[in-house]
This record gives sequence, C-alpha cells and structure tokens, in this order.
Amino acid sequence: MKHLFLTILLSHLLALPAFAVLPEGHPAPAVQAQASLAGKAFDYSLQEALQKGPVVVYFFPSAYTGGCNIQAHSFAVDHDKFAAAGAAIVGVSLDSIERLNSFSADPQYCAGKFPVVADVDGSIAKAFDVAVRDPSPGKTDTRGDEITHGFAERATFIITPDGKIAATVGGLKPKENVAKALEIVQQLKAGRKAI
Repeated sequence: MKHLFLTILLSHLLALPAFAVLPEGHPAPAVQAQASLAGKAFDYSLQEALQKGPVVVYFFPSAYTGGCNIQAHSFAVDHDKFAAAGAAIVGVSLDSIERLNSFSADPQYCAGKFPVVADVDGSIAKAFDVAVRDPSPGKTDTRGDEITHGFAERATFIITPDGKIAATVGGLKPKENVAKALEIVQQLKAGRKAI
C-alpha cells in the first residue's frame, strides 16, 4: 500500500510542469534593452528603474495571445495598486519592438501603463533561467498574424531596489499571477517577508 502511494505521488510530481528560474535571494541580471511604452520605443534599464523602488519583471510568451492579453490587461488594471505599493512593472517577451509598440499602446492590453521589453534573441529570458521554446510553424496571434518568434515561459520576478530577487511567481494562470505579484509587493511595502 505504501509503495502504491509513493508511486502515485511520484507520478503526480513528474506530471507537474517544471518551473526552473533564478531563485529568491539571487541577484537579478542586468537588463538594458529596447522597450516600448504607450507605442513609443526607448532604451530601458532595470538598474535605473530599481533606483525608484521594487520592480515586477514579468516574462510572457507573446503579445496578442490569449493568456498574455489577459495578463497585460490585469497588470494595466492594477497598475495604480502596484504604484501605491511603490513598485514598477515591466513586461518582457521575444516579440519585436514593432509588435510591442502596438501592444503597449493598445487600450485593451498594456494601455500605455507600463513598458514592455523586446528580448528578440531570448538572452534576457535565459539570463533569468526562464525557459524559451522555439516558434511553432503556422501559429497565429489573436489578430490572425503569424508568430515567428520564440516563446518565453510565463514567469514573474519581484526585484528589490538592492537588485535581489525577493520572490518568483510561476505556474499560475495569468490573472492569478498578477494577483500574487501584487500581494507580494504589498507585503514588501508593509515590511513583511514575501511568501
């Protein structure tokens, strides 16, 4: 009976998706890259953003796809709550800057509330140990355009002004991911340890 229980438990653990990213307490990699805010491209620096407070860095597979649309919209809706907790938000994907210019300005998604970084070669995702998948031939976005870039795993990092990762959030649905990130930054502001 005990052997059967262990076998069932092991099979469930092996069925869970792997979530291997840089752990809590690890220094966050430097991020210097082209980004878009409200449809305008600019040079983004994570280190500069951290001088103003914690930063929520969230990786998403692709602009204009179901879950990513929901997540971007949720971050935009809760933007003022993150700001009230002293935290900034930045999204990162392997999309081109042209796609992100449109996505960042779209009132249904980012709504001009936070920047999104174009990690076209996946080097930023890899520096955070975020898994990157090759593009799927023929895959299209919610607008019907073909997606020709790779996909980063959905993963969110809360980074404190000292450049350390306070927490990582993964394995959750898009809205839950945003809610958990908000909960963590609110705990940081209140001086409690992030969970």
